[in-house]
Amino acid sequence: MKSVRIIALRQDRKRLLEHLQDSGLVQIEKTETCRKGFGKIDMTSQIQIFERNVTLSENALKILDSNSPEKKSMLSAFCGRREIDPDEIGVIASNAGEVIDVCNRICELNKQIADNAAERIRIKTALAQLEPWKNLDIPLNAKDTKTTAVFIGSIQKEYNEVSLSEALAEASPKLEFDFEIQFANEGLTCIVLFAPIAQKELAENALRDIGFAKPVTNSSLTPLAESKKLVERSHKLEDDTENAKKEIISFADRRKDIKDTQDYFRIRADKYSVIGELQHSRNVFVISGYIPEEDCEKLERLCERVSVCYVEFGDVDEEKAPVKLKNSRFAAPAESIVNMYSPPSHDDIDPTPLLAFFFYFFFGMMFSDAGYGLLMVIGTGLAIKLFKPDKEMRNTLKLFQYCGISTFFWGLVFASFFGDAPATLYNYFTGADITMEQIFPWPTIDPQKDALMLMIISIAFGLVHILVGMGCKFYVCLRQKDYGGAFFDTGLWMLMLIGFAVLAAGMAFGQTLVYVGTGIAIFCAIGLVLTQGRNKKGFGKVIGGLASLYDITGYISDLLSYSRLLALGLTTGVMAQVFNMLSTMFGKSWFGIILLIIVFIIGHAINIGLNALGSYVHTMRLQYVEMFGKFYEGGGKQFKPFKLNSKYIKIQEDKSK
Repeated sequence: MKSVRIIALRQDRKRLLEHLQDSGLVQIEKTETCRKGFGKIDMTSQIQIFERNVTLSENALKILDSNSPEKKSMLSAFCGRREIDPDEIGVIASNAGEVIDVCNRICELNKQIADNAAERIRIKTALAQLEPWKNLDIPLNAKDTKTTAVFIGSIQKEYNEVSLSEALAEASPKLEFDFEIQFANEGLTCIVLFAPIAQKELAENALRDIGFAKPVTNSSLTPLAESKKLVERSHKLEDDTENAKKEIISFADRRKDIKDTQDYFRIRADKYSVIGELQHSRNVFVISGYIPEEDCEKLERLCERVSVCYVEFGDVDEEKAPVKLKNSRFAAPAESIVNMYSPPSHDDIDPTPLLAFFFYFFFGMMFSDAGYGLLMVIGTGLAIKLFKPDKEMRNTLKLFQYCGISTFFWGLVFASFFGDAPATLYNYFTGADITMEQIFPWPTIDPQKDALMLMIISIAFGLVHILVGMGCKFYVCLRQKDYGGAFFDTGLWMLMLIGFAVLAAGMAFGQTLVYVGTGIAIFCAIGLVLTQGRNKKGFGKVIGGLASLYDITGYISDLLSYSRLLALGLTTGVMAQVFNMLSTMFGKSWFGIILLIIVFIIGHAINIGLNALGSYVHTMRLQYVEMFGKFYEGGGKQFKPFKLNSKYIKIQEDKSK
């Protein structure tokens, strides 16, 4: 990685930044302080406008999708961004204002729909409140006459004419009144009460005592007329809502324009964010950042073609510089797994090649079916060929393609092709009795019959995996000239694990190996006791050395973790065999054959989904915990170049450059 500084004329700023953004060569760094004569330009308002337009277009697309879902195939996720000619950006920019107006209209219509829905709920509530009064032939807010006080309202209790008369008489014995009960049920009584105007206050007190409440309404219409008015209003709102939805749907053919415009404003927001961080003088501006060493010449050619500017490269502070992984086609798909954990720091080595090999190897051993592996290889290959995905998706597909190749290989070792499908189907149609071992012309391992041997193989692979991780630690210590850490802290443990492995092998192959392995283990144990407390004082040296031997339990635990290679491989095969058995249980009739096909397809689809996920997760766990834990620190900063962070479009590369 190299540091880079570009000094160019302000009049060329737009052109230069656009080409830098297209190329994705440079990670532009923010500068906290400015040199004398330089300053920063406040781009906050412009950025806010662009981000607001991005948000507006995102909301418009969501509204369109909810009212007129875009027709997508199940495989559309593999499709890459749409390539456009560089000149097409100008067309998108010229149409951006009109497209934003469309987005505004879509959002306005959606708000209208939401407001209408809320209003219809209020109308529904009002109609429910008017229902008990439907037989009343005067308005609910009817006024008093010269001689009569009118009270219209409800009581939160059920009354009949007798009980209500008694309650009013008890509340006010002197009150003269007449009333009508409009509605009564458990918990509610709606009444209209008349009293002499001279006794209005007396009537109010009596009604208050029994919990009387007036309805909240300003309508001068009768309840029936008001209900009809509300129903008409509700129907109109429903019609308005349907018209609004139709208008939204009419914008469905503008979906592509909205996506393009959204990316245009997203790109502009990124560019103006960078402009706001650059140092400017009256006539020039300065770009500072990082660039991979192999891209320095490309940057120089780009700057010469675009602007009259000065480009300077320099060495970097490794602790501050970002990290860009560079690997072969075989290992590159696994870079995402390394970055998911943490990019390597300047003290680390790039673990991607080792991780890639063991990831493919262990995934295949866990998934372990030649048929499933073949499907993965063919499926990922077709997806890459037909859909032309972006780099990240392409690497993900390549990752699973290599995992598929490993799965196919291990399937041949375990004599598994959709479980025991070849033998099961042959026996089903012919009535013969043949096994998978007889079908495959080479020696195979049956995980069910040879479980113990497969367990030993799994732990042996685990030992190799751990030793490779410790070997990386040994190399890192040597590179840092930490010779004590290399030979005493790492080398002795590596030798001890090898000694235990030789000892275990001797139990099967001869007493000589037992003696050799025991000797190596004892020698290493003595070495650990003598060296692990070397940084402590006095008696602490002995205690530290003896205590270090306890770490052997951790290594044993790590080795036992590799039994998951057996467990998942066994699970995949057994589940496949169970589905094969279920598919042949319905006889040889046409109905039975149809059910065979259905159960076979659905069963193996379930098995692929469950065990592919399990293999992926557990393989990643073995890398992160068992191998990375031995040597890898991480904590680096990933290289993030200034580029087109678009969601739907990408600029066609000019092959001539």
